[in-house]
Amino acid sequence: MTNNTETKRGLLIVDVQNDFCEGGALGVAGGGAVARGISDYLKDHAGEYALIIASRDWHDADNDNGGHFAGEGTHPDFISTWPVHCVAGTDGAKYHPDLATEAVAFHVKKGQGVPSYSMFEGTTDEGHTVEGLIFSHSISEVDVVGLATDHCVRASALDARKAGVSVRVLRDLVAAVSPVTEQSALEEMSKAGVTFG
Repeated sequence: MTNNTETKRGLLIVDVQNDFCEGGALGVAGGGAVARGISDYLKDHAGEYALIIASRDWHDADNDNGGHFAGEGTHPDFISTWPVHCVAGTDGAKYHPDLATEAVAFHVKKGQGVPSYSMFEGTTDEGHTVEGLIFSHSISEVDVVGLATDHCVRASALDARKAGVSVRVLRDLVAAVSPVTEQSALEEMSKAGVTFG
């Protein structure tokens, strides 16, 4: 007797953008290497995924995006306020040039006028949500890669768990802002049932 229940896996690529890599407004050490690593990984593994989604921060240029950008003359606290970054249509908001996106089926934009960390808060240009795409494609497991481990990767992984799917973060394909916040993020994700590969 054969089991007709096929496990379908998805890959979530979080915010591999110029502003989050070296030289960007919020550059993460190792961001460029993550972009290249994901591209290499996709060469060998893209066919293993029934769904590949990539997200980008896509903030408004004409406002502080709900307090997400530090106000004029104030210093960002790097917890809830940040320097201006990933403004819609700018080079900083583009995918890193070393990230291969040919296998990406859906592109999600998030943070349009509001603070946003999880890719689950964004939508495609056609209005699809990440959770909706996961369920419409019958995905039961997702791997998460991208930037940064302690912020948007963490938030996306936790939201994927809340959506009821199994979640694995691929440690070689993420990079963190800070070792301290990275450790607390890894512990929080682990408590939520996220595994690491």
